[in-house]
Amino acid sequence: MRSSMYLLGVLSLFMVSGMLLAADLPGSHDLEVLPRFPRAQIVDFREGSAQERIYPLGSIRRISGQLRFEREVPTQGQLRSVTYELPREHSSGQAFNAAREALQAQGAELLYWCESRDCGSSSLWANSVFGNAKLYGADDQQAYLLLRLAEPQQDSLVALYSITRGNRRAYLHVEQLDAGAPLGELLPSPNTLLRQLRSTGELALPKLNAEPLAPWVELLARSLNLDSTLRVSLSGANAEAWREALVAQRVRAARLELDTATGTGLLLKVLP
Repeated sequence: MRSSMYLLGVLSLFMVSGMLLAADLPGSHDLEVLPRFPRAQIVDFREGSAQERIYPLGSIRRISGQLRFEREVPTQGQLRSVTYELPREHSSGQAFNAAREALQAQGAELLYWCESRDCGSSSLWANSVFGNAKLYGADDQQAYLLLRLAEPQQDSLVALYSITRGNRRAYLHVEQLDAGAPLGELLPSPNTLLRQLRSTGELALPKLNAEPLAPWVELLARSLNLDSTLRVSLSGANAEAWREALVAQRVRAARLELDTATGTGLLLKVLP
């Protein structure tokens, strides 16, 4: 009797495991650049060549029937998208942050990052940007991130969008577009750099390993001046030159300290 009960338990376990494994949409798979959040299930999967995408680099809104972005990246190429439904005990924000950290650990560059109502209307993101009604939810329960992968995949973009719907189901949407033509230079938004500093306490810019570049000086100055209370240290081979350039762009000198640490590029760290 005891062995029969044990066998029944083992069979039940295999049945449950099979159900979990079979929960993914048939024919779907994860993206190579991003590990799956634990126990998330794929509920939507799409791929195709010569796909066109316009990725917002700012909040979105509709004016006179037309979708409006502050800035955008229009591109075309091989597109793969995966939508995960997350386990009930985890929030969409947890999955979003885990994905962001995993991509940044691979050297991916932030281009635009917004959260909650700063992103605009969730219905526009779901229906007009991603064309996926599953992603419609509360405006204050959303987050969006656009990243550029590190070399040799510098012409690939990865978009993340997380949302919690009214029924409390949470989703993470991930898509990668491998552009058919070089993307050229893409600068992040000032708000995105400030959000990175506030969220993680530092901002690493490994490509800024030479004398200050005017577009980046202006961008960093705008980012820092969005929060006049923020003090940072600068380190790197040309940190002193970058500090002087930022002061010339009306960032108060008292907010900028030099750090003797060495490394690749420019590193900003939030000071207490």
